[in-house]
Amino acid sequence: MMGLWVRFPPVAPRRSKRCHACSGVFLLRSSEMGKTATRRTWRGGKRSERFLHFAKVCFIIIPKETWQDCSTAAVLNNCEKEHAMTTNEKKQLMATACKVRMGVIEGTHAAKAGHPGGSLSAADLFTYLYCKELNVDPSNPKWEDRDRFVLSKGHTAPGLYAALAQRGFFPESDLLTLRHIGSHLQGHPNMNETPGVDMSTGSLGQGVSAAAGMALAAKYQGKSCRVYTLLGDGEIQEGQVWEAFMFAHHYKLDNFCAIIDNNGLQIDGRVADVMSPYPIAEKLRAFGFRVAEIDGHDFDQLEAAFTLARGTKGCPFAIVMKTTKGKGVSYMEDQAGWHGKAPNDEEYAQAMAELKAQLAEVEGM
Repeated sequence: MMGLWVRFPPVAPRRSKRCHACSGVFLLRSSEMGKTATRRTWRGGKRSERFLHFAKVCFIIIPKETWQDCSTAAVLNNCEKEHAMTTNEKKQLMATACKVRMGVIEGTHAAKAGHPGGSLSAADLFTYLYCKELNVDPSNPKWEDRDRFVLSKGHTAPGLYAALAQRGFFPESDLLTLRHIGSHLQGHPNMNETPGVDMSTGSLGQGVSAAAGMALAAKYQGKSCRVYTLLGDGEIQEGQVWEAFMFAHHYKLDNFCAIIDNNGLQIDGRVADVMSPYPIAEKLRAFGFRVAEIDGHDFDQLEAAFTLARGTKGCPFAIVMKTTKGKGVSYMEDQAGWHGKAPNDEEYAQAMAELKAQLAEVEGM
């Protein structure tokens, strides 16, 4: 089971004059809104209690030395019920994710080019962002106060386009024009041509840098919008990525969320063999991020991670998603060869048959 853990700073009780600082760790637990969490400590042989009140959610403190042992399941089982997705919500997300994957296959097959592998590994993330997390308006893509999403690993544009189509930014039929001359859906995102695209990307490392700049600009302008960016685990081999992370920490960009698609593969093979980025989470923590490690194909874990991201103050947040490259198409799964290759007619037919079967199974739940 992947671990999901996040350290939070102590929070002052309501109506208290000062915070009793401690080095504990707050773990989301089930409780009624506005209740008080208690920590008992021993000082000078006497027991003392510290009360920590939270306006929206209640946390319980666990020992610092054991916080990394907390599992995702423990966090999810203790999430407040009002934050948990309903069965119907999850079913809708799973169905939409299947359609996003179908859009990836249809687009790359029609283009006879593109990057299906990483698009498929991030399909659940794209779905969650555009169907639940992002504050955006398809009827007004340039709305000034919208949340921003920057696809730093820009080559997985087929997945982004499929999600944008599902959200209503443009017709699904446009996906068949991927990479065609005159199409607004080119091989890498173009903010000047494609509705819903917030940054033109493709050169690895530059997207996350632009996203960090957007987050700082929002802070300066007093805006409440949030900025999200998705990076590949091969992309984080770029030094510019870590400069952007250092920037985000320096300016305390708590409106900035970096998501790492850790599918373990890049165009030349295993990331661990080409230029290992591991341990990813520990490096992010060293750069001042709070970090959640999750299964990127589990909508409950995505929900929990983004809830924690929104509640983090004073520093940036990162989500490291363990995923499978080519997820959903049997012959593409965990195969580096499908990083940047389009399916032929026979492969297209097999992929679509598999995805349609998965969609039918979800809709029958």
